[in-house]
Amino acid sequence: MTATIALVDDDRNILTSVSIALQTEGFVTRVYSDGETALKALTDNPPDLAIFDIKMPRMDGLELLRRLREKSQIPVIFLTSKDDELDEALGLAMGADDYIAKPFSQRLLIARIRAILRRTELTQSPGTETEAEAAGPLDRGRLSMDPARHRTLWGGEPVTLTVTEFMILETLAQRPGIVKTRNQLMDAAYQDDIYVDDRTIDSHIKRLRRKFRQVDPAFDAIETLYGAGYRFSEE
Repeated sequence: MTATIALVDDDRNILTSVSIALQTEGFVTRVYSDGETALKALTDNPPDLAIFDIKMPRMDGLELLRRLREKSQIPVIFLTSKDDELDEALGLAMGADDYIAKPFSQRLLIARIRAILRRTELTQSPGTETEAEAAGPLDRGRLSMDPARHRTLWGGEPVTLTVTEFMILETLAQRPGIVKTRNQLMDAAYQDDIYVDDRTIDSHIKRLRRKFRQVDPAFDAIETLYGAGYRFSEE
């Protein structure tokens, strides 16, 4: 079945370009230029996934997400500016699934959409054990990851991760002490045939460390091996 994607942004150029790109990939799109208009449509006729800009007039993306989450759990991706880290953190804590900083590659956005839709489909398939459920929770020292629920704990404290961050960390934690190259982490995080710059993986690793250090300032379980890649240490 063709997935329907809702786009909410006050920038007409972004609405048009992203909508065309998604339709070319076989998605059905609905576009809204402000949060107030979108809210009723998203609750009355939910899409499979929604993409929100954070900064919009009348109702910004954070308020739209807060009110949407009172009635719906549809996956949401935020579009943010590079300096919107506080808004990103708030959005993820409120229930967003991922975020992409502007300016962004449309191929990257499409890869993120497909990854989230795949995970959503697996967790919602009735009567069958999902791949994540079959694998079970992953416990490595103070780290606990539950792929079926997309939940991460460090020392019993929750750490909110995006889909991409979760996949990168899961790949590292599955084999503690084993070095994973940037290419291996790219393959795990994006899965589709898409080029991602090495610096993108480095940025995800920095965000992962920062999030865990907010829970535990002494966190050092993700090690850098210069020229080789990264590894997870459960000691």
